[in-house]
Amino acid sequence: MLVLIKHLPRDSALQRELHGEAAEWSVTDHLLAAAVDHLAVSNWMFLCVNGAEDGDQPEPPKPVPRPGTGEDGDETPDGGPEQAPEAVSAGQLARFFG
Repeated sequence: MLVLIKHLPRDSALQRELHGEAAEWSVTDHLLAAAVDHLAVSNWMFLCVNGAEDGDQPEPPKPVPRPGTGEDGDETPDGGPEQAPEAVSAGQLARFFG
């Protein structure tokens, strides 16, 4: 019986009950969401560099909502609070770019 339960389809009622909306997202769905996010950030960076006047920066794009996150993306997929990224110093950037 355990073998049957382990190999239920991703869209089965048990999988949806155990994993919620995350059970409906495949690897392809996550990759497409990441591609959309990267393109949006790329377009935003281009606009910041080439189209905005001094001090008139556009708002950064919002990421595609993923399962397990709040509407504004403030939680990680495991439901915990998102960790703030560490600030990068000018010296670290200089060492990275040589």
